[in-house]
Amino acid sequence: MSHDTPIYRTSPARTAKMLAIMCGVCIAGGIIFFSFWDYWISLPPGNQMHKQEAGVGQGAITGKQFDVEINFIESPDFKQLAFNALPGEDGHNPEVHANVGDNVEFVVSNNGKSFHAFGVTADAEGFEGIISGTEIASANNPLKPGTGGKSHFVPSKEGTYYYICTVPGHRALGMEGKIIVGPKGEAPKAAAPTGVKQDFSLNFIESPDFKQFAFNALTGEEGHNPDLKVKSGDTVTIKVANNGKSFHAFGIVSDADDPNTIVFNSAIKSANSPFKPGESGEVTFTAGAPGSYHYICTVPGHAALGMSGNFVVE
Repeated sequence: MSHDTPIYRTSPARTAKMLAIMCGVCIAGGIIFFSFWDYWISLPPGNQMHKQEAGVGQGAITGKQFDVEINFIESPDFKQLAFNALPGEDGHNPEVHANVGDNVEFVVSNNGKSFHAFGVTADAEGFEGIISGTEIASANNPLKPGTGGKSHFVPSKEGTYYYICTVPGHRALGMEGKIIVGPKGEAPKAAAPTGVKQDFSLNFIESPDFKQFAFNALTGEEGHNPDLKVKSGDTVTIKVANNGKSFHAFGIVSDADDPNTIVFNSAIKSANSPFKPGESGEVTFTAGAPGSYHYICTVPGHAALGMSGNFVVE
């Protein structure tokens, strides 16, 4: 049986509707792609290399410990990239001075609108030769605006190092600061007891969704993770209370990322025997060698969620 007239499988209206849908998908995909343009052009042709000259990597901590705050920023036209302040402004790409064995902790924040990553290198140019352990994110997985992290650098050799943005091209646009490393110095020594007593009170708290942990107040609120400052030789008493709904423990550490680096016999409870909600306790100790330390919740992961503050011994 044959037909003299064609049989249509669809209609002009349905065809037009399908074409409109396909065009909409293409336009939406293009918008998403180009909104992440900086990310796509940031990708290097291969994995970021970590070639290092012998002897310039991480060493043992034998000296001072201190924090350096670093913020990624850009000019409005994105022609200038920098740390902390633009060229010609106070605080631009601050120069860091340390000695062999010092523990330099970089506290890094992406305050810009682009994607960035961080690392320390001995190379005077390029983005390779990043010293293992100093990386924060990478060109393949960069820091988004508003995010950050911490980096530890313990120089094992004298010389000039550089902290840079490891996204290709960003160092050349200005994201480079110097680290001048001198010879190994004498480790700071604790002073004799001063007879001065210092008392502090800290409360463990959490946000309702348990995404933020803190002491005394949440991020952005007054009293959040207050800095504690004492003199070497002072007698320090710290009282802590668990005002949250989770389990916590306390200690002052030399490395905020390692709850096992407790100093001054300052631990109260532990990860294996923590404070239950509503419990409290205190510890008294003599402040030891001058330096920058951290008070944290020593339950693994809690310091990274925000339960970490500065404890400075002058």
